[in-house]
Amino acid sequence: MTGRILIVDGLPTNRIILRVKLAAAYYEVMLAETGAAALDMIGQHQPDAVIVSMDLPDFSGPELCARIKANQSWSEIPVVLVHGIDQTDARISALSAGADDILTRPIDELVLLARLRSLLRARDAEAELRLRDDTQRALGLAEEAAGFAVPARVAIVPIGAPRKLEPLLEDLRKTLPDRISIVPQDSVLRDLNPPPEVVVILEHPASEGGGLGLLANLRASTETRHAAILYVTYPKQRRSAASALDLGANDLMCTGPEPREMVLRLQKQIRRKRHVDRLRDNVRDGLRAALTDPLTELFNRRYAMPHLARMAERAAQQKRPLAVMVADLDHFKRVNDVHGHAAGDAVLTGVARRLSNNLRAADLLARLGGEEFLIAMPDTDCVTALHLASRLCQLISSHPFEISPSGLQLPQTLSIGIAIATPENNIPSSELIAMADRALYCAKADGRNQALLGPVAA
Repeated sequence: MTGRILIVDGLPTNRIILRVKLAAAYYEVMLAETGAAALDMIGQHQPDAVIVSMDLPDFSGPELCARIKANQSWSEIPVVLVHGIDQTDARISALSAGADDILTRPIDELVLLARLRSLLRARDAEAELRLRDDTQRALGLAEEAAGFAVPARVAIVPIGAPRKLEPLLEDLRKTLPDRISIVPQDSVLRDLNPPPEVVVILEHPASEGGGLGLLANLRASTETRHAAILYVTYPKQRRSAASALDLGANDLMCTGPEPREMVLRLQKQIRRKRHVDRLRDNVRDGLRAALTDPLTELFNRRYAMPHLARMAERAAQQKRPLAVMVADLDHFKRVNDVHGHAAGDAVLTGVARRLSNNLRAADLLARLGGEEFLIAMPDTDCVTALHLASRLCQLISSHPFEISPSGLQLPQTLSIGIAIATPENNIPSSELIAMADRALYCAKADGRNQALLGPVAA
C-alpha cells in the first residue's frame, strides 16, 4: 500500500466512489460517516491523510479540520476538504481552518491523486527532519528557534502573454508584510540575488503547462531547490495542475489568482518553509560538529544509536517494516597493511560516498567504527531490503577506488547482514543490530561480497 487514507463523508455514495478511486491507486482506505467517528479512527489508526466533506451529520468539515490540527499528535496529518460547489468563501473557510487543500465535486481523479502524492511526500520529508531534530534535542544539541522573522521574499512569475497583475500585487501587499514582486520568467533563475524564498508561478489562462519547465528548473537549481512553490492554474488546466504537483510544487491553486485565497496559501507556505529551513539548518550545523564522522562525513555511532531507536519506535507505532543492515568491508586490513592508512582512508571515503548516493533521504547511514557501516531503511520489507543490499554490494565491487596522487586502483568488496522488524513486532533496535551482525558473520563465512538476510523478527 502507498498510504492509509481516511474518508469522512455522511453520504455512502460519496464514500464508495472515493474509496474505489483510491483503492485503484493502491491506497488503504478507511471510512467514517461522522466527525466523531473520524476522530476516534484517527486516534486508533493514525491515517496518512484525511479527506473530509464540507458537510457532516454532526459538524462541518472545517470544524473537523480545526479539531485535527489542534491536536498536537495529529497536526501534521494532511487534511483535504471536499465541497460541492466551487465558491471562494468556502475555500477561504477551509484554508482558515487549516486545510491543506480543497477539492470540488465531481472530484478530478488526476488532480486528487497528484495532490495526495505531493502531500505525503512533503509530510514524510518534514517528519524525517523533525525526527532528526528530536534526536538532537535528546542529546542536548538543538538550538531554540529565533524569536523574530524577517519578511519573506516572494516572486510572482507570470507565464505567457503579458497580463495586468498590479491589482493582484496591491491586494497581496495590503495583507502580507513580505517583499512581493513580479519577476519575468527569464529572470527568476538568473538575476535574483538572493533568490526568492517563495515562487508563485501563474499559468496563462490560454496555455497548458507553460510554467512546468520553469518549475522543473527551479527544483533542479541549487539556489532555488528548497524554495516554496505555489503553482496557479485555471479550472480547465487539470493536466498542468497534476503535473505541477508531481514535479515538486508545494501548493496548487486551480481557480486562478484569487487574492484572499492566495494570501492564506502564501502564509502557510512561508510558515512551513521557515520551519523546514530551521530543521534543515539545525541538522546540518548541529550534527556536523558533534555527530558526524570526520573522515567519511557520515553520522557516527553517537548519533546512530538513539536515532535508530526512534526509527524502530516509529515503525512499530505505524505498523510498518524496518530494515537494518550492518555492512563491513572485506579484507580491509590488507589495504592498510600493504598500501598505508592514507589509501585506507581514501577507500573508506569512497565507499561512504557510493553508499550515500544510492540511499533515500529518509534512510540512516552511519559509520559505526573502523570499516563497519550501519544502514536503516524505514518502510522496507525483506524482499526489497535484500535486493537493495545486493545492489550496494555490486556498486562497491564493480569499480575500483582510485588513490591520489599515485592513481593506484584498489578493488574492494562489501558484505552486508540484514535484519527486518516486521509490522507485527516491537523488537528493540539493539536486537536488530545484533541480528544483522549475525547475518553479516554468515555472509563473511559464506564467501564475502554478498548480502544475507537473517531470520525475520516475529
